[in-house]
Amino acid sequence: MPLLPGAEPFRHDGGEVGVLVCHGFTGSPQSVRPWANYLAERGLTVSLPLLPGHGTRWQDMAITGWQDWYAEVDRELWRLRERCSRVFVCGLSMGGALTLRLAARHGEAVSGVVLVNPANKVHGLAARTLPVTRHLVRTTKGIASDIAKPGVEETGYDRVPLQAAHSFRGFLRKLDSELPQVTQPLLLMRSPQDHVVPPADSARILSRVSSLDVTERLLEKSYHVATLDHDAETIFEQTHAFISRLVGSPAAASHG
Repeated sequence: MPLLPGAEPFRHDGGEVGVLVCHGFTGSPQSVRPWANYLAERGLTVSLPLLPGHGTRWQDMAITGWQDWYAEVDRELWRLRERCSRVFVCGLSMGGALTLRLAARHGEAVSGVVLVNPANKVHGLAARTLPVTRHLVRTTKGIASDIAKPGVEETGYDRVPLQAAHSFRGFLRKLDSELPQVTQPLLLMRSPQDHVVPPADSARILSRVSSLDVTERLLEKSYHVATLDHDAETIFEQTHAFISRLVGSPAAASHG
């Protein structure tokens, strides 16, 4: 299947500091590409993978599950580790959940975590009945393009495959038990007006992780896909400042 516009994965070879950027559930690299580009332009080595089953059509996603999505970001983390001295992980929505598992499982291999409207639980979709309804109904209404900024669209599916939603729900339940293993510095940015992931998800994550260096920032002007919204530049600047603080300012100084 041909890829949707902007769904191509992205890689940039920069300096000794690497960043893995992860997109969300039913989305594509298009939703976080400006984030990845911003960091690449400042000399960082950046990887933005396309998650299996995403970026084409929802039927392709229906035959994938969380193990496939996690395996992809896990592989990219190790690719970055092979050429970088420090690696940071960043994610939007489900991408944030995937990065949290990377942090929980890989310890010191991950130097820091940046989350934008991270998911902790599947809401709606009659979540509790998914084990049954996924066999009866193939899809439900899509969740893409929750953006306040006029004229901006997210490249994502207009339908959510219930089989994939069921897998995602199972992943989040598993991840919740692993959150105390997250000890890395953490920057969490969230939108008070988010029609996909409620504030309770971020609150739960912050209450469960063991990180001591934690920063939370509100994205007052944006909805769920904040990386394409009014606060996008704030996200990019805060991410770079966070990484720079942890590796020695500026992060791009390691470019060469």
